[in-house]
Amino acid sequence: MRTLTVFLLAACCAAFPSTQPAARGFPHRSTTFAGPADVGQRPSGQDTTLLAALRGRIAAVPGAQVGLYFEDLGSGESFGIHDTVTFHAASTMKVPVMFELFRQVDQGRLDLDATITLENRFLSIVDRSPYQLELADDSDSTLYARIGSPISLRELNERMIVRSSNLATNVLIERLDPTRVTSFARSLGGAGVVVRRGVEDIPAFRAGLNNETTAKGLGKLLAALERGQVASPASTAAMRETLLRQEFADEIPAGLPPGTRVAHKTGWITATTHDAAIVYPPGRAPFVLVILTRAIPERAVAQRLMADCARLVWDAYATRGVGSATTSR
Repeated sequence: MRTLTVFLLAACCAAFPSTQPAARGFPHRSTTFAGPADVGQRPSGQDTTLLAALRGRIAAVPGAQVGLYFEDLGSGESFGIHDTVTFHAASTMKVPVMFELFRQVDQGRLDLDATITLENRFLSIVDRSPYQLELADDSDSTLYARIGSPISLRELNERMIVRSSNLATNVLIERLDPTRVTSFARSLGGAGVVVRRGVEDIPAFRAGLNNETTAKGLGKLLAALERGQVASPASTAAMRETLLRQEFADEIPAGLPPGTRVAHKTGWITATTHDAAIVYPPGRAPFVLVILTRAIPERAVAQRLMADCARLVWDAYATRGVGSATTSR
């Protein structure tokens, strides 16, 4: 077994002071970006070339802060670039929420086809003050016309993942309990993945109580899903198919050949853009690729960076034979 964890060269991104991006309308919070020292064994020649290319592409975006995790699910080979650095999770936190939903379904505690009344009233985790979500701030506006009407848990999950509905997310989080969501994510290897609250809980944000993730933690969750370690076979298939229906495809999928199957979840807030994916190259085992970015004010710039990194990884691994290396973290 070979462990490979490589972090950006100091010239590229060593400890630059910056601003933690916030959700729309939220104040920025000061932070620094510094990963641990290089650890692990010397990478192979191919991996050294790939990592140099990734470092160079990231360095081409001044001030960019990137966490990246890769895992080949055929060979077990993996590597990371600042993959244990904590980022605001943005909407990637909806993945562990979905996992907890299906866990409770498998336990018989919930029925996906059971309906509840759709409401737009939530309580802050800080002071229990009520707040509502605004249609204009949600990437999925379709549910707001249905407030007060019945909706199934299945549809809420679909809208949460496929269209990244914040309203659907908050409704589910209140029923699933953030503590349970985080605990289950940690049990699957999702170190650094923390779900504390729903979307737009401004008092919680101001108190520094945010949903967080690391590239490696999120990557381990997706790897667990693909390996069938999250839920029953039926629930695993349902979650995979939901992720495959993701409608936002301007990040990792944009760097892959047209038609490539990608089960993924995006997320974005001010100056922060993420994507976490299981990629299915034809004729070989899939791989996990997670790219987290921040301190990039223009979302289109972050999207191009992520697509280019995905293309570099694809070129290095997509045609590589399964079992060509036996490595793991």
